[in-house]
Amino acid sequence: TNLAISQAVAHGGFYYAPDPSSQIACSIGGNIAENSGGVHSLKYGMTTNNVLGCEFVLITGEILRIGGKAPETDGYDVMGIITGSEGLLGVVTEVTVRILKKPETERALMVGFAEIEAAGQCVADIIGAGIIPGGMEMMDKNAIHAAEAFVHAGYPLDVEALLIIELDGPKVEVDELIARVEKIALGCGSTSCQISNSEQERLLFWAGRKAAFPAVGRMSPDYLCMDGTIPRGKLPAVLARIRDLSEKYRLRVANVFHAGDGNLHPLILYDANIPEEMDKAEAFGADILRACVEMGGVLT
Repeated sequence: TNLAISQAVAHGGFYYAPDPSSQIACSIGGNIAENSGGVHSLKYGMTTNNVLGCEFVLITGEILRIGGKAPETDGYDVMGIITGSEGLLGVVTEVTVRILKKPETERALMVGFAEIEAAGQCVADIIGAGIIPGGMEMMDKNAIHAAEAFVHAGYPLDVEALLIIELDGPKVEVDELIARVEKIALGCGSTSCQISNSEQERLLFWAGRKAAFPAVGRMSPDYLCMDGTIPRGKLPAVLARIRDLSEKYRLRVANVFHAGDGNLHPLILYDANIPEEMDKAEAFGADILRACVEMGGVLT
């Protein structure tokens, strides 16, 4: 599994950076097939940026070795073709990954906002200030309430949006960045800010976010997860559009996404036992993806 790699090298102070929410269950071979990301992909890249080589079995049974232990290889980037090919080209049977030294300091901020558009603006302003957090995730009110009831991470329940922002590096740099991020958040109208003071507290902040998808299952019998990426500066506009579409289709939506790189995961809540609700959910999802493309984004 993805998490097993970090566990295997933790004794030496190393870890594997890409961390999908499903990292306790998803396989590293599957991560290559999907070019999986995760909450720390903003700073450390996707699977394609962290895999050096693999053993690859073609449909003919021929075994190929691609790449190796070197950071760069000569010739064509064949590893880049395999990563994200979804099993079309062959099966990955062995992987060589890039492991990183654990940062000296990792601290997370949990920032609440009375308006989801304000949280979106905060994301754009942080990146615009030249700050690249280790991770920057956003949840809206529905997702916050679902995750808090599931994990009890101490999330504020009186906010419309929550940003989890992780900063890592030397302690003096992290302290400076925390102060700058706090100031930017206040300028965007933040109503609460909690900063982790221990590793246990930092992991608890993330536990709610990583459990958000299964937690939303407590709110609705079924949900449809969309996946689109937009320019960060368009976050407020897209969130407003999703809210309008929610009213149009009369279906609730829980927004959970990688705010730092503009990757949205709107979860459309519906009940398949009610006639036509699934059709409405699919039409709603199609309109969300159209909105992403209209605003200069892509379908992931």
